[in-house]
Amino acid sequence: MRPVTRRQADHHAVRRAATRAQLMATLGRLLDAGEPFTEISVQRIIEEAGVSRATFYAHFHSKSDILVRLTDELRESLLELARRWEPGAGADGADRFARFFVEVISIHRPHQGVLTAVREAASYDPEVSDFYTADLEGFDEAVLKTLLSEQAAGSTPADLDAAAASRIIVWGGNQAIAHHISVDDGGGDAAFARELGRIWWYGAYRRPVGA
Repeated sequence: MRPVTRRQADHHAVRRAATRAQLMATLGRLLDAGEPFTEISVQRIIEEAGVSRATFYAHFHSKSDILVRLTDELRESLLELARRWEPGAGADGADRFARFFVEVISIHRPHQGVLTAVREAASYDPEVSDFYTADLEGFDEAVLKTLLSEQAAGSTPADLDAAAASRIIVWGGNQAIAHHISVDDGGGDAAFARELGRIWWYGAYRRPVGA
């Protein structure tokens, strides 16, 4: 048997990457067209992508595997936004939160079909549920860290339960954003972001002492 050359290996790697991208794009397109994730079968994906069943399973072990990988880049974009958030950097925290949420919504909107599928599948598929939970837990941890830091600096009231507050505003905010995108055409994004920003800032970060 002839040894595989570097050029052959590179060619195979390019083909594999192209096939994976094709399968991911196919599922993304079906979801963006409004098709429910539960009604999209593996057979439908391979027919639309023009590949064999064996090829599909050589790259992904399930359609949930594709869904999780579709959201990887999106997840990193959102977590990077969270990591850049510095509540103590100025007095206009509510306005900066509003701008932050405008960015979050702008990232979510083009991927509404995929994100809807993730929330849908998370209710019954452990693989997707683990991914979805880990995603929000990462954001929750980032927010908790900033709340504790602000408390240590004396900017956030000491009587705030930082763990409970971060859980409420992160997990509740995620649901609120998802619902807003589903019922609003984008015209209300700025107003929604403004209100959510003020709820986070004045409800937690700068809650009046004793409130």
